[in-house]
Amino acid sequence: MLAADPGASIASIAAEAGVDRRTVYRRFACREDLLAAIYEARLTAIERAVEDARLREAPVAVALHRYVENIIGVNRTWPVDLTRMLADDTVHARRDAAIREVDLFLQRATDEGLLSRDQPERWAGPLLPELVNLAAHQQTHLSPGQAADVVVDTFLCGIGA
Repeated sequence: MLAADPGASIASIAAEAGVDRRTVYRRFACREDLLAAIYEARLTAIERAVEDARLREAPVAVALHRYVENIIGVNRTWPVDLTRMLADDTVHARRDAAIREVDLFLQRATDEGLLSRDQPERWAGPLLPELVNLAAHQQTHLSPGQAADVVVDTFLCGIGA
């Protein structure tokens, strides 16, 4: 609900969940506490997705697919933007740590020849999450695994003939 309407009230969130708003307020003192819990859950899911992909150990192609599939699942389960929470230093640090892991992985993919060395600097890092977001939100008819197939194929082969 918050992804569709970031200004959704606690009362409307409670109604959508089928509970009284007092039930929500027993768990979350205010709207910001609810948002913080959502962002915390999303960040934790991202960290688990990165860890589960085994970006440092697994074969590059396997790790790439596993990472993309996991993040598509995270994006579909927690479709909220972290931008509002990035002012929090802890949240920012956790997000940056995940990005660093992916950047190191993409460098490994380049070093091992899976990605072209001829790409512009800092091209693959920003491109991958854009493809993942498109697959997560525009290809909802595909399972996370099927969507990951499309993303990985597009990422590795490009969209040219």
